[in-house]
Amino acid sequence: MTTAADETTLLPAVTPPRPLAEIEAREITAWFGNHKVLDRVSLTMPAGGITALIGPSGCGKSTFLRILNRMHELVPSAQLAGEVLLDGEDIYDPAKRLIDARRAIGMVFQKPNPFPAMSIRENVLAGLKLTGTKASRSAKDELVESCLRKGGLWEEVKDRLDAPGGGLSGGQQQRLCIARSLAIKPRVLLMDEPCSALDPTSTRVIEETMRELAQEVTIVIVTHNMQQAARVSDTCAFFLASQGTPGVIVEHGDTGAMFQSPQDPRTSDYVHGRFG
Repeated sequence: MTTAADETTLLPAVTPPRPLAEIEAREITAWFGNHKVLDRVSLTMPAGGITALIGPSGCGKSTFLRILNRMHELVPSAQLAGEVLLDGEDIYDPAKRLIDARRAIGMVFQKPNPFPAMSIRENVLAGLKLTGTKASRSAKDELVESCLRKGGLWEEVKDRLDAPGGGLSGGQQQRLCIARSLAIKPRVLLMDEPCSALDPTSTRVIEETMRELAQEVTIVIVTHNMQQAARVSDTCAFFLASQGTPGVIVEHGDTGAMFQSPQDPRTSDYVHGRFG
């Protein structure tokens, strides 16, 4: 039997709109052992927009993304200096709990990674168990439908929620992972090359999903696809590392301006395909 206490530990799937969250990195320097991979990187990622991180492989984009929700510290040799502020509060403050940062800042990875032994429904709800959140059956049903709708998957799977998540196509699996990340109601969603393993049709659907989600969650995406960055992002940051030096941001700003009239010739060369 579900008690009233159980039902009050999770907000209903339909909640009043929350203020959109700004995330800001200040003077981020990062190491793996003695190897410095980022050097004093500062970037503000505006609330309610999509920020694209672009640049060649090995320039620290994915490391920077993982720093934004404290995944960097999972690597034993990793070190970090600087601050990551979510609505003005440093998520690395010793008084802040790791679980709170992960709840507020979700992550979607390059390769779709649904839990293959779990059903579609169980995949969406997996985050509740990891965060120790309880809910009534009706609240869970509402949450599953809400998140699958936001992930652009509901109409395709609503009649087979008990089927294995691993049985979906690649594009559907990635949208399931997006739905799973939304179930704990993050303020920010990080996406690391979410379309690199997908076909063009699935990529288009994921991009449409991102644009819709940006109305209620701040999105930061790493992509090597310049056309994708131009299509989906509002702001853009160009990372570069050269001759063994750590990654830095060469230029950042409005995406249209970055692609049409970049201020740095290295940015122009990269976005127009002359290197990288």
